[in-house]
Amino acid sequence: MSIGHALLGLLEGGPRHGYDLKRAYDERFGHDRPLHYGQVYSTLSRLLKNGLVSEAGVEAGDGPERKRYAITDAGVTDVERWLGTPEKPEPYLQNTLYAKVVLALLSGRGATEVLDTQRAAHLTTMRDLTKRKADGDLADQLICDFALFHLEADLRWLELTAARLDKLAQEVRK
Repeated sequence: MSIGHALLGLLEGGPRHGYDLKRAYDERFGHDRPLHYGQVYSTLSRLLKNGLVSEAGVEAGDGPERKRYAITDAGVTDVERWLGTPEKPEPYLQNTLYAKVVLALLSGRGATEVLDTQRAAHLTTMRDLTKRKADGDLADQLICDFALFHLEADLRWLELTAARLDKLAQEVRK
């Protein structure tokens, strides 16, 4: 995800300082990968340099003074452009798991074991996500559904590959 665009989108609600932006980002998007403060401030610095945000004053606090940032008209336009641009569908044609299966077959090792081990890992992750989804709010439910649907597709591929393993072994050993 574009951190810069996420911060710009959060600034559309009104001026904020870096600490507030980090907290809002982590609350909305960073459950599994929170932002580091350095990442927030380096991104804000770049957005400021590019004219997408401006300084909107300074707040005194218990510690150092905190700069507030506001989105500019150019920043709003940039967010609108980003929101309107579809994400590139990733076909995953260079897949590590496929390479492991082929290399196991080429070396005489068990490709079935590779597939079984991966299937078990996927199922464990799916159970964890299903629990998180059941305990979570709507945002958690949606992000977990996204991940679960991708994992389900991976499981279908694992089953299809397992069914074609003998034929694949013949082809890769030619």
